[in-house]
Amino acid sequence: MTAFDTRVAILIRNDLLTWQKLNVAAFLATGIAGASPEAMGTDVYRDAAGREYARLLAQPMLIFSADAAQLDHAHRVAMERDMTRAVYVEAMFETLDDDANRAVFLAEDANAPRWVGIGLRGSRKAIEKATKGLRLHE
Repeated sequence: MTAFDTRVAILIRNDLLTWQKLNVAAFLATGIAGASPEAMGTDVYRDAAGREYARLLAQPMLIFSADAAQLDHAHRVAMERDMTRAVYVEAMFETLDDDANRAVFLAEDANAPRWVGIGLRGSRKAIEKATKGLRLHE
């Protein structure tokens, strides 16, 4: 088993519908992977027939359940610790494309965004501080 210098945590607001939780987790995971190419596996996956599949993030991701206050706390810690951040706000459920997502995110109150999910990548210590008191998602 490999020891990792960094950790990845996905925090999902606990009052979302199941499809929303899964959707947000998927978007945040791709955000972390896109922002951290060095965290990606070194090669594609190949099956016994020689077919190729996409590389995956080379380290585990922990997925946590959080309420709005816990998401705010995690975001503050992430900003203080300069962690890699991927975010999703409530208004993004109403959009249909990436440009619209950026527009509604820009329109959020920067001091009180309506987070539904936050993806983080940082040192073990920083991730533990950001996720203190959170439970793994069930």
